[in-house]
Amino acid sequence: MPPRLSTLLLLLAFSTGCARENFFQPDARLDATSDPAATDSVLVTAGRHYQRGPVHNLLLGKHYRPVWATPVWVPVLNPATAVPGGLTPGKLGGGFQSTSMTVLGPDGREYALRSIDKDPFRTLPKIFRKTFALNLVRDATSAANPYGSFVVAPLAEAAGLLHTTPRPFYVRSDETGLGEESALFQGKLVLLEEKFEDKASLTPAFGKATDLLESDDLLRDRFADPAHRVDQVAFARARLFDLWIGDWDRHEGQWSWAAYPDANGITTYRPVPQDRDQAFFRFKDGIIPWIVSRPFLVGKFRTFRPEYESLEGMTQNSRFIDERFLNEVTAADFQRLATDLQTRLDDAVIADALKRFPPPVFAREGAYIQKSLQARRANLPTAANAFYRLLARHVTVVGTDQNERFVVRRLTDSTTAVTVYTLGGKSDRDSVFYNRVFRSDETQEITLHGLEGKDVFELSGEVRRGPRINIYGGPNSDKVTDSTQVRGLSKKTRYYDTHSDNELTKSKETRDKTEKGVKMHAYDREGT
Repeated sequence: MPPRLSTLLLLLAFSTGCARENFFQPDARLDATSDPAATDSVLVTAGRHYQRGPVHNLLLGKHYRPVWATPVWVPVLNPATAVPGGLTPGKLGGGFQSTSMTVLGPDGREYALRSIDKDPFRTLPKIFRKTFALNLVRDATSAANPYGSFVVAPLAEAAGLLHTTPRPFYVRSDETGLGEESALFQGKLVLLEEKFEDKASLTPAFGKATDLLESDDLLRDRFADPAHRVDQVAFARARLFDLWIGDWDRHEGQWSWAAYPDANGITTYRPVPQDRDQAFFRFKDGIIPWIVSRPFLVGKFRTFRPEYESLEGMTQNSRFIDERFLNEVTAADFQRLATDLQTRLDDAVIADALKRFPPPVFAREGAYIQKSLQARRANLPTAANAFYRLLARHVTVVGTDQNERFVVRRLTDSTTAVTVYTLGGKSDRDSVFYNRVFRSDETQEITLHGLEGKDVFELSGEVRRGPRINIYGGPNSDKVTDSTQVRGLSKKTRYYDTHSDNELTKSKETRDKTEKGVKMHAYDREGT
């Protein structure tokens, strides 16, 4: 091992291991002389253990350590009065880092109660759970602002997004109102927020919504039937907001979806973002985090600052759901949304939202976060364009388990139109399921998935250049007709399917990639 690396690791092990015995002790303890059973609020710290010395900060970053160690006043949780009618304990959550529980209101609404501090013990391979690596990973929790999610709610409201409204509480050390698992929460600073996962949680803010679904359920319905569609422009608005606040952890499990059926039998789903733990993330301020956050290592750990860092890294965790629910949104849509958000999120909105920080935290961080939000707002159209171009490089267009017709028209050297029709409708006009014109200078590759059903793929047009078209027919009988011509030696149409039960009419552009097996039919519908 090189001497410099050896020395660095020894320093790292020492700095993360010195306080190991106390590292996992609950730290949301009373800092004032008061009896929590007799008061409405107490003075607590979210995580005093994250406050470390200069060598540790040099190696692992200062992050938000002073914020975690700052005493703030928070209300004491009283399950009987926290929401109208009181709360009763439900089942423990399945999260791997936060201690969480579903608690129930009298009206059938569900709430999530989870610790603000994290414990990554179960996220690590067993071989690392009793090494300094555990302390190292848990120490990274200090890169998150423990009170950031409380600021996000009013900003999301101003942005025109459906959202949760989390509230902080301290759980008394003798609290028993959370049932048999009360001890897991005693002495901790926790967050309470609505769980928008079923129709019982609908509020007037959802308008004419009839149901709420988790992402797994939405994905299942979307790929089963073309009558289920996502409001992609609304999702693009939510994703631009994520970029603006620096929230890089927006995987499919971080969303619920409100269902809006119409008179024509089409149900449109609009996004409800949840779990804002990573808003205003601050990571790249130490030697080790700087190395770890390199694009070739863990590029998703992007720091919130006045300038946008790598959008490719920031959107790494959301790539699965972005690919499926942003494949219709145009560059013009993104610019219109960015401009609208600039208007909605004015200086007064930002200033008012930042008041949701506890006063000592606002005094420490408010000015910098306000300046950063203002600078990022000014550059939002540029960020939106960069995000769009990232999405536009390789676009996947997915049908459903019903019969569909995919029509690809190479219009000019610079444009290619893709339209998907549901077969069996009254007319093509009535049955358009997907429609977009792609630009050759933006899109290198378009992938079509027919899924189940008997699908038809029709490709036409003669051009000098254009994107490559990949066709995955699916397990049933499909028909592909390719009459395209694109100048150059590379074949621009590739067809993946089984040899049997399919009909292929080729042009000079067609590369037949059919096989005996069925592995090419696999499409990851749910992120498994």
